[in-house]
Amino acid sequence: MTVAPGGTATTSLTVRNDSDIVEAYSLEVVGDCASWTTVEPPRVSLYPGTSETVTLRLAPPRSPEVRAGEVPLGVRVLPAEHPESVRVLETTVRIEEFHELHTELSPRRRRGWLRGRYRLAVRNQGNTPVQVGFTPGQAGEELGFAFSPAEPKLEPGESVEVGLRVRTGKPVWFGAPVVWPFTVDTAESGDPEETGRDDTAVRAPLDAEFVQIPVFPKWLLAALAVLLALLLAWFTLVRPAVRSAAKEAANEAVQPRPTPPGERGGQTPGTGSGNGSGASPGGQEAGAGTGSGTDGTGTGGGASAGDGSSVGGGQQSSTTIDLETSSGETKTGTYKVPEDSVFGVTDLVAANFQGDEGLLTIAFGDRKITTIALETFRNQDYHWVTPIKIPANDTVTVEVTCAKPGTPATGRQAQGCHEVVNVSGVLSRIKR
Repeated sequence: MTVAPGGTATTSLTVRNDSDIVEAYSLEVVGDCASWTTVEPPRVSLYPGTSETVTLRLAPPRSPEVRAGEVPLGVRVLPAEHPESVRVLETTVRIEEFHELHTELSPRRRRGWLRGRYRLAVRNQGNTPVQVGFTPGQAGEELGFAFSPAEPKLEPGESVEVGLRVRTGKPVWFGAPVVWPFTVDTAESGDPEETGRDDTAVRAPLDAEFVQIPVFPKWLLAALAVLLALLLAWFTLVRPAVRSAAKEAANEAVQPRPTPPGERGGQTPGTGSGNGSGASPGGQEAGAGTGSGTDGTGTGGGASAGDGSSVGGGQQSSTTIDLETSSGETKTGTYKVPEDSVFGVTDLVAANFQGDEGLLTIAFGDRKITTIALETFRNQDYHWVTPIKIPANDTVTVEVTCAKPGTPATGRQAQGCHEVVNVSGVLSRIKR
């Protein structure tokens, strides 16, 4: 007897009473078919020598639990008066095959630059083993597809998750996203060795999309355009203006400084000397060493020296005091203004090129100009519009107290402190 899952089939069974008494018989289905097979009627009463036919109704569910193939069917006949005479009648029922495959693709829409990953959930809802195959479809040839595993085999009621990778051949650099629709067909076929047949069930294709996004977003194009405009503005407008301003500033820096009106003595404009100072305030005292002077040349008129004599035309002059001091010692370097001369100081530069630590004190005659902590500077300069006058035989004194020698560019700490002070101005002769 053959029955299809989800359908109904009937067969009959005849019960005969061969005893000499009235007997009641109970009929019960046993075996794998008991859950979906019924007997109508389930109990009969027979006189001696009579018989009755009962109906067996088979209704297997459409479920993977009811495997295709031959299934034994047993009916137990139990006499009420003579239970020891129980009998089990057996036959075979053949369950037909059915194929039902449930598939689900997620997500249906994926975004990416070049590739996207999807998941195929496949479940065999049929009653026979199947080999599942996948066939992708696309309008063009822009996409490539790969399934893992490619052709899974599923037993009835078994499920598997298949990975799908979709890839494009070329990136989209700029512009709007590109949508690539595609389909996935799922086909199943029964195992010929187990079912004895080779039919193929094709399911409706699953629709999905791969949205290929551009590598560079739209806002980046706008940012690049703005950056390009700024670069063009810099090279065409700002940079030439900056270079021109810098060149003008450099030209002004090398121009000779005009003599202020306060320095003019009344003879020839642009010459002479005056009183005043503009140095920084002083502090503690320090330093020792030797001094040397180098004179430049200059022209000028005369002025009064304040004692009945006059100051003749001066010349540009400068002197450098170079001091080398051992750690923990104090040394002094001096420059003495020559007789019958006045030194009008306008510029002073102090150099602490080693980065020494200690004190540097500078004095013009008996006037202390400044005291500086060595560790606070590497190069320090002072300039005066009105020169500071140092009379004849007075000195420019530089005093250095070395607390700790610094480290020059060689990278090794020096053995002692080393400072250099340059004093520049106008050296004028006194005429009596």
